[in-house]
Amino acid sequence: MKYPKHTTTIDSREPEEIDFQKGWLTIKRHWKPALGIFGVVFIITGIGVLMKSPSYTAYGKLLFRVDTTPFLIGIKTKDENVSPLVPLTFEGNPLSTEAEILLSEPLIRETISALNLKDEQDNARLETNLKKQFQVKNIAGADVMQISYTSKDPQESASVVNQLMSIYIKNNISANRLQAVAARKFISSQLPTSEADVVRAEMALRKFKELNQVVDLNQEATSTVKVIEDLEKAITQTQAELAEVNNYYQILQNQIQSQIGMSVQDALARSTLSQSAGVQDILKKIQQVQSELAVQQTRLSNDHPSINNLKKQETALKSLLEDRVKAVVMQQPIPKGNFQFGETHQKLLEELVKTQAKNLSLSSRLTSLENAKVRSQRRVSNIPKLEKDQRELQRKLDAAQSTYQLLLQRLQEVRVAENQNIGNARIIESASIPRHASDFTIKIIILGLGGLVGTLLATATIFVLELTDKSIKNIEEARKIFDYTLLGVIPYYGSFEKHSSRHKEIEQTALNVHVRDNSRSFIYELYCMIQANLKFLCSDKALKVIVITSTVPSEGKSTVAANLAAAIAQLGKQVLLVDADMRHPSQHTAWNLINEVGLSNAIVSRDNPRVAVKEVMSNLDVLCSGVIPPNPLALLDSDRMASLISDFSNNYNFVIIDTPPVVLAADALILGEMADGVILVTRPGVVDTDSAHIVKEALHRSGLNILGLVINGVVQKNEPNSYFYYSNRYSEQNSQTCQKTTM
Repeated sequence: MKYPKHTTTIDSREPEEIDFQKGWLTIKRHWKPALGIFGVVFIITGIGVLMKSPSYTAYGKLLFRVDTTPFLIGIKTKDENVSPLVPLTFEGNPLSTEAEILLSEPLIRETISALNLKDEQDNARLETNLKKQFQVKNIAGADVMQISYTSKDPQESASVVNQLMSIYIKNNISANRLQAVAARKFISSQLPTSEADVVRAEMALRKFKELNQVVDLNQEATSTVKVIEDLEKAITQTQAELAEVNNYYQILQNQIQSQIGMSVQDALARSTLSQSAGVQDILKKIQQVQSELAVQQTRLSNDHPSINNLKKQETALKSLLEDRVKAVVMQQPIPKGNFQFGETHQKLLEELVKTQAKNLSLSSRLTSLENAKVRSQRRVSNIPKLEKDQRELQRKLDAAQSTYQLLLQRLQEVRVAENQNIGNARIIESASIPRHASDFTIKIIILGLGGLVGTLLATATIFVLELTDKSIKNIEEARKIFDYTLLGVIPYYGSFEKHSSRHKEIEQTALNVHVRDNSRSFIYELYCMIQANLKFLCSDKALKVIVITSTVPSEGKSTVAANLAAAIAQLGKQVLLVDADMRHPSQHTAWNLINEVGLSNAIVSRDNPRVAVKEVMSNLDVLCSGVIPPNPLALLDSDRMASLISDFSNNYNFVIIDTPPVVLAADALILGEMADGVILVTRPGVVDTDSAHIVKEALHRSGLNILGLVINGVVQKNEPNSYFYYSNRYSEQNSQTCQKTTM
């Protein structure tokens, strides 16, 4: 009979272990090989340290300082912060640069030559080895450099340090003098060019000022703004006067038109004619001729020659008058009528002419003021550009002058430095012969490094062993892989506890019915817990026939079957334990029975199976496997076997069937179909994950009713949680708890 996969869990899942717990458990599993690796590495390191010859280190110190001679002679001021030790980059350290010079090959080679140091094999290797033995250290917070040299000969270590420092001081003085000479030559060659740059900059600035009529642009800008303000005031005043004159002129025009009865233009033209002497002379002559003509016409007839002569004179004079009028009034229309005004009209016209003249004067003045304002505004707007150009030219001049002055100053400095015979470094502490070996600390460091390497290799060993170990290691891994209901956890009680009984010491062996021998032990309590979990798991249906199997051999499924049967029997239930593992039967050894007649005989002979059943303790009968058949699966997968299980179920409260591991045989799957459920037994450290997945897949495909999982042989030290910490004490005080549980 098939059942759907059982997914109900009785206990809640514990939180996953944090990483350091897993790491600690891993270390506990593989600490022995890891400790061996660590010990080997550390011992080898110790032997190497002991075999190392003692070495001696001598120390000397150099002080680097700023050359104070330029300050003393007044060439530089201290505010200029001048120092010969100036790095080329922001990250550079001048003392580090000097350290590289100190350990350069020429100085090392000269030191070897001065001390007559020799290498029997290779002088080049001597230079390399000598350089490696030097250490240069910059003293923090000071311009001091410490030089050390390590050698097996204490006398040699001190001599090498002192000789190298002396050679460096001599080389430093020589280098400074050569630098000063080179600097003087360079500065001398640059002075003419710099002086020419100053002259060109001065000439450019002078031409700019002459071309733009610049004296002081700042003062000019201020004065021009003041001029613009004055011009604006004058323009406003002139505009007011012009408006007043225009108004008065309009009034005079209206008076002339109303009093004289003609336009202003005609009145002005007539006034001009009235003041012309030529025109007035002709008018007088015309009047004389006309008067004489009038007199003669009273005495003579119109055809008289005198009359005609007078008329001709009148005509000629009028023609002459017209010509003279045209000459006076130019292109203006010739006014008609009398060319003479009265005194009043003449004064009115004179006032009009004066007003017109004043109008023209004010208009001309206004135009001049506005033009002056425009010129001033244009000049003001051009001042920023002029200032910019002037500043640029001034900057070029200042830069050229500054460069020229700096070159002159540097020329004086390098001339002084060229004549000096000192450097920027001196020896403040000569090396003394060391009295004690200096490699003790190094040996300690080497031992520490050996310990570190040993630790790393030990860690790598643990890691590799853990990767290669495919077994299920603890309860949590078993639960995650199988994902079945956890019915119970059985510890490895061979080392878990010892009890005084009829046996001096009870240990978990291949088949040890611990429950039969110790009904008050904690192991008994655990099997009672399995029985209770089975009861709660199937409270709605009777659970009578149970198949117990495992993944692989040696997981203790037969031990679990025997102890579970004994625990249930001690609760007063009639229990039959059937050994169906016909390939490797073991129940008869646990109960001290002879395996001559058993299950195989009952299936084949069809005799009453009660003949093969043996009572081993109160309420518990055992049916051994019997004679091992050539094909156990054929016997188990038979109607006779199904009939036997049905009879056993009717005669007993519980039937527990011990079957082979699922990986080795299909017996458990066949019998699982005939039973009410299957219990899977697994043991951490025995079953591997691949086999576990195979068995889980096989059980899933079979559709059997998997009651749950019993984890057997749990070793407490491999578990992250203290599953059995209080187990002994509690079991002694509560030995009767399991007996109160009823099915």
